[in-house]
Amino acid sequence: MCCELVLKINFSIPRRDRIKKTFSERTERIQLKMGYNEEFKESINNPEKFWRKKAEFINWYKFPEKILSKDENGFFRWYQGGKLNTSFLLLDYHVQDGRADQTALIYDSPVTETKLKYSYQDLLDKVTNFAGVLRSKGVKKGDIVIIYMPMIPEAVIGMLACARLGAIHSVVFGGFAPKELAIRIDDARPKVLITASCGIEFTNVIEYKPLVDEAISISKHPPETVILLQRPQIRAKMILGRDFDWNELVDLSLPVDPVPVDATDPLYILYTSGTTGLPKGVLRDNGGHAVALKYSMKSIFNSDPGDVYWAGSDVGWVVGHSYIVYAPLLHGCTTVLYEGKPVKTPDAGAFWRVISEHKVNTFFTAPTAFRAIKKEDPEGNLKKKYDISSLKSLFLAGERLDPPTYEWLENILKIPVIDHWWQTETGWPMCSNMLGLEPCRVKVGSPTFPVPGFDVHILDEDGNLCNPGETGNIVVKLPLPPSCLPTLWKDDNRYVESYLKKYPGYYLTGDGGLIDEDGYVFVMGRVDDVINVAGHRLSTGQMEEIIASHPAVAECAVVGIDDEIRGQVPVGFSVIKDGFSVNQEELEKEIIGLIRQKIGAVACFRQSVVVKRLPKTRSGKILRKNIRQIASNKEFSIPPTIDDPLILDEIFEVIESFGIGIYKK
Repeated sequence: MCCELVLKINFSIPRRDRIKKTFSERTERIQLKMGYNEEFKESINNPEKFWRKKAEFINWYKFPEKILSKDENGFFRWYQGGKLNTSFLLLDYHVQDGRADQTALIYDSPVTETKLKYSYQDLLDKVTNFAGVLRSKGVKKGDIVIIYMPMIPEAVIGMLACARLGAIHSVVFGGFAPKELAIRIDDARPKVLITASCGIEFTNVIEYKPLVDEAISISKHPPETVILLQRPQIRAKMILGRDFDWNELVDLSLPVDPVPVDATDPLYILYTSGTTGLPKGVLRDNGGHAVALKYSMKSIFNSDPGDVYWAGSDVGWVVGHSYIVYAPLLHGCTTVLYEGKPVKTPDAGAFWRVISEHKVNTFFTAPTAFRAIKKEDPEGNLKKKYDISSLKSLFLAGERLDPPTYEWLENILKIPVIDHWWQTETGWPMCSNMLGLEPCRVKVGSPTFPVPGFDVHILDEDGNLCNPGETGNIVVKLPLPPSCLPTLWKDDNRYVESYLKKYPGYYLTGDGGLIDEDGYVFVMGRVDDVINVAGHRLSTGQMEEIIASHPAVAECAVVGIDDEIRGQVPVGFSVIKDGFSVNQEELEKEIIGLIRQKIGAVACFRQSVVVKRLPKTRSGKILRKNIRQIASNKEFSIPPTIDDPLILDEIFEVIESFGIGIYKK
């Protein structure tokens, strides 16, 4: 099955003249019939030619002088010499090109019972005015602005206002603890911090200002200015001379034109967890980011300008950056900003309601969201209340898509359900079934093939290529394609140590997996999730798939627990679907039987317990390491990204009660 990839190129106009014109002026529609294999091979064998062609789809102020080069540190860089402005590409370009009245952003907030729509012209006006606010506070090209906001339009406006000035934004998830916010303040050293008076989790109003004040009080490099949006739910106290009201400043501001920046200039810093406990500042440049995200919208997601695209994430995460804010607006789509949850806002039909009401064409979220929905509505009955016929495809990423969740979704939706895999470091998918290029046969548990530009391999511990079907370390041969991190913020050494040192010439993803005989990539989880049982390396992800196939299990985690004899042994933790009544002992026997049937006695799987909830980050990743630390009675820090710290207490009670790990009876 093959899909035509539409490219627009006017070959009658010389290149240097062509790039100065608007997209519609300089292009005409042609059909380029190129399947996945041809596109992928060209991207690997001739990356400069491939990514030069993709760069033609961006409206540059100055087309790059070099497509691929190396900087003074020997790191690969894309589009050296190019000049552009990302805010212009997302807003001004579309207004000039006839989309001024099209809806750019839909804000849907069940927690405040608010729904708003912004046209491209509306959003442009708000961004240019807030850019004027930032400029009035001394923000200029290269300065850093921290954004500590809930899921509200002003978060997007703040991000794009920074991009308009050539300033670097660093979005910190709203609600992060003061200590964690202070760490990011000291590392980034922002000139301005933007925040709101509160965020809302279900029905809980969380005051942000006290958290901000405490973070600033303990930071060594506090921002000069705090700009605060007062929300109706809470009115924050202001500190005279430092704090300023968002609306009051906007009323006095003057609009700002976009500032040209180099393609290699930073667009944003996004902090991700590090093994040392200190977060890593992933750096994203302007040029490669724009080219790659523009390419992804059609080739991967098969989205067209004017489509409604919804990524059910948060702007504090990379998915929110790439696929709530930047990619949909680059492509001329309508994007949805949802301030709510998959369940309890008000029920497990929340996602279906948004899709129906806003005529969503493409939806992207994490598997954990649908596991929560499946737990509360196992038969999918709430979906029947809504017309979701507009939905063309569902994309899932952020964690492994377990087969039972995939099969449940495929059964109730009857549309393509696409598993894809990527990281904060890359900024866009590394492996996916490419709906806009050439849809391929699905293999459950696999995100299909590497995306063009990503030369993915599996290496063993000694750096040798693994045979098809053999599990090893997933790596990407350098150079990484555009949009991927060129380095870490102010830490080139850590960049090399974390990603490049172990396998010279390759980027280490930190994930383990395999490539089968057909070339399909299977990501089994973080390398840390591979456990060693009496000398046998076993994937906890494989065990989780087996446990999740039990009809009573909504979701589960398998963790390797220290064992004096075998080194480690796996223990299962399962959450039961609503409406199911199970006997703990009977369920444990059935799950142990499933593991023995599918893997064998070599797994030494002898314990499986039921828990109310699994500890997760707000983005849905299960905190297996913390479960392991609890079972070993090791000291640990509560992750700042945890959804609810009380879940760890619940896990401890279960571990102690059932004699798991050090509490073995």
